[in-house]
Amino acid sequence: MASTAAARPFDGQLALVTGASRGIGAATARALAAAGAHVVLTARTVKELEAVEEAIFAAGGHATIAPVDLTEPEGIARLAAAISGRWQALDIMVIGAAAFPQLGPVWQIDSRDFNKTVTLNLLSTQALIANFDAMLKRSADARVIGLTSTAATAPRAYWGAYAASKAAFEVLLDTYAQEVQNVSKIRVAIVNPGATRTAMRARAYPGEPPESVKPPEVVADRLVALLGERFATPHRETVNQA
Repeated sequence: MASTAAARPFDGQLALVTGASRGIGAATARALAAAGAHVVLTARTVKELEAVEEAIFAAGGHATIAPVDLTEPEGIARLAAAISGRWQALDIMVIGAAAFPQLGPVWQIDSRDFNKTVTLNLLSTQALIANFDAMLKRSADARVIGLTSTAATAPRAYWGAYAASKAAFEVLLDTYAQEVQNVSKIRVAIVNPGATRTAMRARAYPGEPPESVKPPEVVADRLVALLGERFATPHRETVNQA
C-alpha cells in the first residue's frame, strides 16, 4: 500500500493544464495522471487533446478534455463554470499555454501578432487566476505553476514581443504569490523549462538539431516532483538539461 501511495501522490486531486495538447503541456498532463491526478486538458485543438486523453486512459489514468481558446473573452469564464460545476476545488494549475510571435526588431513588431501574444501570455493568465482563485482557495494544498522563458529576464535583440509578454507574466504570478501566501494555502512557482524539444523551440531555432536538447518529459517529471514538494512561495527555478 505504501509503495502505491508513493507512486500516485496526487490521488483524489484535480489538476488543470493549459497548453495540454502537445509538448511540455501534454507531457505534464500524462505525468500528473500517472501520479494519480484527474487532469483537465485544455487547448484549442480537439484532435490533439483527444490523443493525450487516450494515452492517459491507456495508461490507467483519468482525464477530461476541455477545448477552449484562451484568447476568447468568455472562454476562460466558461471553462471555470464547467469545472466548478463538477468539482469543488482545484488542487493544481499548470499554466503552459503560450504564443510565440514572429521574431523581429521592436520597430517592426506586427500589432496583431503582438496583441495575440500579450492576450495569451499575459491577459489569459490573469483571467485564469481570477476565475479559478476561489476553487484554488478551497483546496487543502493548492499549487500553481507558470512556465516562463529565459527571455523574460535576459531580453535579447529581436525577441522583444515575446520577452515583454513573459516578463509581465512573471510579474503577475509573482504578485499573486505574495498576495495569497499569508491568507491561503496556495503556493506559486515560476519555472523556466530551459532548452526543450518543442514546436515552439523549433520555430525559434530552426537550425538546431532536436536531439541536442532535452525532451518535454524531462520537464514534466521535474514539474510533477516539484508539485509534491513543500516549496516556499513564490518559488523560481530552471530545469536543466538532462
